[in-house]
Amino acid sequence: MFPDIIKSTEMKDRAKKVIPHQTGTFSRAASAYVEGVYPQYIESGYGSHFTDIDGNEYLDYLMGLGPITLGYNYHAMNQAIIEQLNKGVLFSLPHTIEVELSELISKTIPYADMVKFEKTGSNAVTAAVRAARAYTKRDMIAYCGTGGVWHDWQAAMVSRDKGVPKFNEELIKIFDYNDSDGLEQIFEDFPGKIAAVVLEPTMFEEPKNDFLQKVRKIVDQNNSMLVLDEIVTGFRFNIGGAQKFFNIKGDITCFGKGMSNGLPLSAVTGPTEFMKVFDDLWVSSTNNSDALSIAGSKAVITEMIEKNTIEHCWNIGKKMFYGWNKIAEENGINAKMTGYPIRMDLKCYDDRDIESISMKSLILQEMVKRGIFMSILGASYISYSHSMQDVENTLKVFDDTCKFISKNVIDNNYEKLLEGHTPKTIWTMKMQPTKKRT
Repeated sequence: MFPDIIKSTEMKDRAKKVIPHQTGTFSRAASAYVEGVYPQYIESGYGSHFTDIDGNEYLDYLMGLGPITLGYNYHAMNQAIIEQLNKGVLFSLPHTIEVELSELISKTIPYADMVKFEKTGSNAVTAAVRAARAYTKRDMIAYCGTGGVWHDWQAAMVSRDKGVPKFNEELIKIFDYNDSDGLEQIFEDFPGKIAAVVLEPTMFEEPKNDFLQKVRKIVDQNNSMLVLDEIVTGFRFNIGGAQKFFNIKGDITCFGKGMSNGLPLSAVTGPTEFMKVFDDLWVSSTNNSDALSIAGSKAVITEMIEKNTIEHCWNIGKKMFYGWNKIAEENGINAKMTGYPIRMDLKCYDDRDIESISMKSLILQEMVKRGIFMSILGASYISYSHSMQDVENTLKVFDDTCKFISKNVIDNNYEKLLEGHTPKTIWTMKMQPTKKRT
């Protein structure tokens, strides 16, 4: 049976003895996949493919959990890192490359007069929240997003909240995407107390009824601030980010993941008026300005601009998105891609129209056995290195998988055909979203 994952399994067993939860990122652990079938350790990657430690090659649609926007082992980025490596990694004073990348981002991102670098998306958004609290002299946050920030101010709202001080739970209120009425209710319930609305401009649902513009208006009416979490949308939907794509202005906007093609770097951006608040905040770290990440990110963004890589991703993604859904419909399988062609979410429903993780697990189990790697609990991403041939191969495997399921699954019993363990949910939302009261 393809693939042979003997070495992966042995390495996983070694890791569990010395690393909590096997690895430093929950979404990378074996328990997030069909454990026993999926590979668990990667040896190398190139373009849109990676090779595991057992020598199996996979076409990847998770792309490092989203950061790999250009491709693995991308030449222009590698060269920039090598050149900088020969000069040095970290210094006692700032390096000129920090200024150069800041200038490039300021020219590329709307309203980004100033730029402050961090190492992760979580750090960037947390820094923005601190700046908003300092600027407004308020403490509470209204939040709408996928829950991708794991510092105390936000982790209070999810199931993995142990160790988070109880008071943090009182300082955050959530509202649903496309529900501006819910946001209005939060401001009515806590007048003069909301420092900022922290919002992902989109997740998988498109904005409706001028939702984003309504959020902007509500924020302004209440003298609050709008922090846009563009950790995922930035440098993916448009070179100018979701601000450009959706024509929405953030007071502070945060970037990560795709801006550096896998390098540990994120950025907080915004007008000078707001960014100067950081002069008085303790938001500082030794490694925030490491020259390798900054040099590599400068090369990544330059490549995106010069080669119009994002348009390529949209074109390839459309082929994948619409081709997938056509095949699903032709085979009578309710396994449709939702979201956007460059950031897709596979939704699977059984014959009773109930969302089925076991059905999704079976589909992706059969595909990974044929070299197509997709996340069961996460999104699917397109990089500049994905080709039409990659997509055509994927769609052929999906068509074969649909036929296999139609022939072999009886009475929605997808678990019977699973050759490993069903993935374990990583976290759930503990808080209920605020709704408008009549």
